[in-house]
Amino acid sequence: MEFISRSAEQTRRMGMRLGALLRSSDIICLVGDLGSGKTTFVQGVASGWGSLDAVTSPSFVLVNIYRASNEQIFFHLDAYRLENASEAAALDLDAMIESGPLVIEWADRIKDALPEECLWVTLRWIDRGQRDMLISARGERYQELLAIMRRQVYGVV
Repeated sequence: MEFISRSAEQTRRMGMRLGALLRSSDIICLVGDLGSGKTTFVQGVASGWGSLDAVTSPSFVLVNIYRASNEQIFFHLDAYRLENASEAAALDLDAMIESGPLVIEWADRIKDALPEECLWVTLRWIDRGQRDMLISARGERYQELLAIMRRQVYGVV
């Protein structure tokens, strides 16, 4: 599914739609250059999921953990500073995946450490106010998520 966001707020709202659909063990992989809107999108995902915490880029701490009022947790990993999939595996990705939804910025850097089934969101900077978002699903669960989002955004399957 392709979506052109015309503002940071639209990017957040698209993330909120996805966040409202997430459940524990869901994996969202984000790809895009610096300034393409990855963290803005994650702010929306976390908000839609129910996080009460402010979302910031975990570039220097690698992983941020957000909590909802029902004590569920949400993981936000920034793989920009990771050199390879082995470094990602050392962070205990499996435990994060089991414990809550996991959103990964710069996921292409650690692709070999990730399960095959996940949702990929590629963000591309068009100009100061616009971003191109290409969302692709790998696996049945993520095909379902994508179909729901497509219905919500465009009214069609």
